[in-house]
Amino acid sequence: MTRHDRDHIRSKSGSPNFRSVLRERLSRRDMLRGGAALTAASAIVPGFTGSIFGGEAMAGGTQSSLTFTELKRVYDQTHHVAPGYTAQVLLRWGDKLAADATDFDPTQQSGTVQARQFGYNNDFVGYLPLPFASASSERGLLCVNHEYPNPHIMVPGFIAKDDETLGKAMTAELVEICKSAMGHSVAEIEKKDGKWSLVANSPLNRRITAETEMTISGPAAGHAQLKTSADPTGTKVKGTMANCGGGYTPWGTILTCEEFAYEFFGGDAAKTPNKEIMERIGYEPADYYGFARFDDRFNVEKEPNEVNRFQWVVEIDPYEAGSVPVKRTALGRMGHEGATVVVNKDGRVVVYMGDDDHQEYLYRFVSAKAFNPNDRKANIGLLDEGELSVAKFDADGTLTWLPLVHGQGPLTPENGFADQGEVLIKTQLAADKLGATGMDRPEDFETNPISGRVYAVLTKSAKRKPDKVDAANPRPENKWGHIIEMIPPGDGKDADHTAARYKWDILILCGDPSKRETGAKFHPETTADGFFMTPDNIAFDPKGRLFVATDGMNDFDLADGIFAVDTDGPARALPKALFCCPTDAEATGPAFTPDGTTMFVSVQHPAEGSETIEKLTTRWPDFNDKMPPRPSVMAITRDGGGPIGG
Repeated sequence: MTRHDRDHIRSKSGSPNFRSVLRERLSRRDMLRGGAALTAASAIVPGFTGSIFGGEAMAGGTQSSLTFTELKRVYDQTHHVAPGYTAQVLLRWGDKLAADATDFDPTQQSGTVQARQFGYNNDFVGYLPLPFASASSERGLLCVNHEYPNPHIMVPGFIAKDDETLGKAMTAELVEICKSAMGHSVAEIEKKDGKWSLVANSPLNRRITAETEMTISGPAAGHAQLKTSADPTGTKVKGTMANCGGGYTPWGTILTCEEFAYEFFGGDAAKTPNKEIMERIGYEPADYYGFARFDDRFNVEKEPNEVNRFQWVVEIDPYEAGSVPVKRTALGRMGHEGATVVVNKDGRVVVYMGDDDHQEYLYRFVSAKAFNPNDRKANIGLLDEGELSVAKFDADGTLTWLPLVHGQGPLTPENGFADQGEVLIKTQLAADKLGATGMDRPEDFETNPISGRVYAVLTKSAKRKPDKVDAANPRPENKWGHIIEMIPPGDGKDADHTAARYKWDILILCGDPSKRETGAKFHPETTADGFFMTPDNIAFDPKGRLFVATDGMNDFDLADGIFAVDTDGPARALPKALFCCPTDAEATGPAFTPDGTTMFVSVQHPAEGSETIEKLTTRWPDFNDKMPPRPSVMAITRDGGGPIGG
């Protein structure tokens, strides 16, 4: 997600005085249960002089459930994994998926060739067992998002010195390659003799790209603002792009999230009837990838509604190779980062989502009908009816879900919302009206399978000003990010994920604890190898331990990677480093097999800091102009078997 590390801020309503809010919040309870208590509100103010933690490490060391030997911090041209573990390259950009696909050759790429190969810049990873509804941990479908292309790395000889010149340098052929490189891959994989491999020629192997036909469903389907010259019904759309986070449903489908898809459009929004929507979504008429120069559907002046047909959650059925993906508009339109599904105790389905930008919001969708575990087909369309809401965090530790329902409160025709479809197309504008809490770049959402508590990662927001801090985002110029914990009423499987109010807390304030100006907060026994910053994707293993993937530690000359953390008990908030990426790469999409013995993780955009392939030799001496670094998916296993993390 480094390409989208945006600087703009869409300002929200003012917030209370920082110190008064923080004093109230911290007086309610210790931030780190089971660890040392924080001493005062000043403990996270940049420049404080007190102890990082309000107590000493526990005598003899704290017992962590994570028993592996921590990886020593390193940053070079390859990946590394903790002692006693193996990280195997399973899939790479350009690997053959279709039976008639050609072998990877970066000098012989085309849109047609790429559409039959594993895509570029993989992000979200989901593992679905084969057969369906089994608990198989040795055969399954690996479902992987492909977020955005890096033409300067993908194509030998292509030179674009900066963002302003890339689009102008693109050719029609390169545009087609980039369209085919994005989207989603479904790959059947199997484990034999301790190693994972692709099942070649599986009928379930599949690519979904920016050209794949899809349908639009839910309250916004057929809306006037979704109709185009190619689709006067507003119910059919070609392709998905900017596929970042995601999730999967209990009926065996994948939810792939479209994030900053507007970056693939060009033209002047001021000349369209959608100026207000375009401005709020963050559109900038840069035509960064040059798509609008060669395809009119990406020119907002010629097709003003086409951009409204992106930045949705797309549901894909990987068990049915010929199934048509569906954009589920009931889940709202935003810079979608995650779509984590939980079956509530009453059977209704809950989807948690983040909007990945500065001072954006956290969302929740609750289905109107209950999940049917005995009839897979009965769940088709379950995400088309229900209530979308947005989160408001108060300093007393209360989280309130505010419904985004047409006709309620300010969401009326007088305020620019003619119907529920328009509320969903203008989700961010609707959330603004309700006074939701703007967060420090919300990314992934996950639910602890043991406790039922919900966790969201806030990557960072260096643009947050001191007068805009609040209890849930307590640091101005937050360059390091944090993890927030949401506590629905009840525990474990009895947790009520449909409740209007939760409690909340902060699990971790990220950063280097040795540098007081960061205000970092971890367990006091966190090592120099174990701290992390800029959290991005997260996943829970079957035991309820949190695994955090980071994006942005490269900015501090540190390797991004995977860090494991207990969320309960005496080792709460005590991280340990498990895996690190090579230079310029971020770790994304951790996912586990049902038995927890394999963790899949993506290595995205290696060498992105290089301007051209020709310059890679100084940063990546093992590569040449005919074989650039390739984004990949790794399979991490424990030597001799056993669950990841111990």
